[in-house]
Order: sequence, then C-alpha cells, then structure tokens
Amino acid sequence: MLTLDKVQNAKRLLNGIIRKTDLIYAPDIAKNTEIYLKAENLQTTGSFKVRGAYVKIAQLSDEQKEKGIIACSAGNHAQGVALSAQKSKINATIFIPSTAPISKIEATRNYGATIRLVDGVYDDAYNEAVKFQKETGAEFIHPFDDIDVIAGQGTIALELLEQLPDIEAVIVPIGGGGLISGIAYTIKMLKPDCKVYGVQASGAGSMYHSIELHKRTELPKVSTFADGTAVKMPGENTFEFCSKYVDEIVTVSDDETATAILALMEKQKLIAEGAGALSVAAAIFKKLPIEGKKTVCIVSGGNIDVNILSRVINRGLLKTGRLSDLTIEMLDKPGQLKEVSQIIADLGANVIRVRHNQGGEGTDINGCFLKISMETKNLRHLCEIKNALCKAGYKVTNER
Repeated sequence: MLTLDKVQNAKRLLNGIIRKTDLIYAPDIAKNTEIYLKAENLQTTGSFKVRGAYVKIAQLSDEQKEKGIIACSAGNHAQGVALSAQKSKINATIFIPSTAPISKIEATRNYGATIRLVDGVYDDAYNEAVKFQKETGAEFIHPFDDIDVIAGQGTIALELLEQLPDIEAVIVPIGGGGLISGIAYTIKMLKPDCKVYGVQASGAGSMYHSIELHKRTELPKVSTFADGTAVKMPGENTFEFCSKYVDEIVTVSDDETATAILALMEKQKLIAEGAGALSVAAAIFKKLPIEGKKTVCIVSGGNIDVNILSRVINRGLLKTGRLSDLTIEMLDKPGQLKEVSQIIADLGANVIRVRHNQGGEGTDINGCFLKISMETKNLRHLCEIKNALCKAGYKVTNER
C-alpha cells in the first residue's frame, strides 16, 4: 500500500539525485487564474520519470541488482531508469517503441542502457519486456503501475506544498497514471481541499474512458504526438488511485497541445514536449473550473524531438490564427493581386506566399483562384481581413 511514509522516504532517497524543480509564476498563460508551472521539464533527464525510477531501483536487494533490470518506455521512463541504473552500477535493458523520438532513444543509450526497439506503441514494447523478464529473471521496473514508482512521483506534491502552501488546484498530465496517482494521493492526504485534475490527449484517453466507464478499458489504438502518454490501458493501481483521489479528468486535442507548447516557448521561454504541455493546454482552453484559483500546471517533460518541433510550432500558429491561408476566387485580370495585397497590408498582415491557379470546371472561363498565406495577429485579425476582402467584392472560398 502507498503511505505518506513511503512518499517521505522516497524524498529522502532522491536527495542529491534530482533537482527540486522551480515553481514559476505564469500570469500570461490563462486569464483570471493564478497559474504556476512546476517545471519538471527542467528535471534531470528532462522529465519527472527519474523520480519514480530511482526510488524503485534504490530499494532493490543485492540479489535483484545482480540479475539486472528491465524497463519499457516511450522514452522518458527509459532515461530515468538508465540514469538510475548507471548510478547504482546495474545492467539495464530497455524496450522502446520504434515510434519514440530518436532524441529520447539516443539519450537513453548514452546513459549506458542496452536498447531494444519494438515495432508499435508502448503496449507492444511492454509485452516484449514481460517476455524477456520471464526468460532472464531480471527485475522489471514498471513505468507507472508500481507503488514505489508512484511514491517517487508523489515527491512532486511534497515540493508543491512547500513552494505554494495555499495551492488550490493542480493539473497533471496522464499517460498510464503514475504521476497523477502519486500527486493526487499525497495532495489529498495533506491538503484534501485542493483539487486534483488530470488531462489526457484526446487520441490516447485510456484513463479518461476508464473513469467514465468505471472500469479499466483498453483502447484499440492510440494516436497523438504526445508520445509520452500514448498508453492503451491504465494500470490496476493507477486506475484505483485516480478513481479515489482525482476530482476530474479531461482531454485536449493535439492542436490545443501544440498551442500550449508555443505559448510556453513565447511567454515563459520553456520547452515542453507534447505530454508535458497537456496541463497547460487544459488551462489555456478552459477545460477545467480553475478560474480565480491558485493553480499549478505540471509541465512533466521537455524531451521533444527537434525534428517535429517546427511542425508543432506551425500547428500552434495555425490554431491561434497567427498563420493563415485564404483562397480567393476572382477574375483573372491585371491589378487584382495588387489590390488584394493592398487590403491585406493596410490591415497589418504580412503575405508570405502567393499561388495563382486558373479556374476549373464550374467557374468562369476567365476566373482564377488566388491562394495566399499570411502572418496574422489572431483569429479576429483573420476575420477582419476576410470581411474586408468580401466588402471589396472578392469571394473567399476557403480559409484555415
């Protein structure tokens, strides 16, 4: 069973191993709410996962350590286990889904672990890891459904209560549920009036659906760029903790998550991965009743693959109306492009790309389509431009 003593012991074990991450006031993240960010993206290995991994490994017997350890992970738990094994001088074999970012795979390898890539998602890697454990007898370090691991993640709550004693709500990303289980249990034991909210990617809402159905539910597939939360089924322990101690769970779309990553970069100068930004997305898009409350968003990790970062930023710009595409139907005659460009320029937008296509079937013989990409201020600004073009007699047939 999880107890406060176990969480306190976990804190002692982690002394000198991890960082007590900053709690950053972020007034620009959400209006009418006092938002703070718990920057676990700045933790050793770039995520909170090292807490639970080290606590579990530090308590293994000499016999267990001799046999080595096994883990499976989409990347962050892998790094936490690899670093913990390195510090404890234990051999580690880690199964990672092939869809995990290369940066996470290589970081894990650099900590000295043996890597085995498995086609599929986390659950496929888990199945292979279980087979290997039975063959070798090595100790399996579960990424979330283990009481010692959960106790390690609960140390974040102890830090929060020291850093912000009058905390009123905390928003926690959920994958398999280890992080929120540790935080929710500890918070509710020490400050029961504090609300604990969970958030998942809409394409990987296994805990969300399980809580809704009052039973552990396995998703047929998961689809999200927040790879750290791409879990088809929550754990037995974590499902019970969430059922008992979590006040509400919501989901956010990948577009909303991309917007949150962009907001963290621009407003707080913080880099978060998809899973790490889920809590901030929930705050930005008002998914939870936190208005007027002192609320902490757990930014759980910052190990985003730089190869997709530009795509994430682009999606965030599109979602907030700062990068916009318009398709305008018009007559193909001299001066049209100049007039359209003048309207856009007068309203303060910046044209970055223009493409001219002749009209097709169903349009005027002398008609054409002008596709324009612009840098705009926000969705309201885009609407102003569209209205101005329509008022000038142009037909806007498509916008994004």
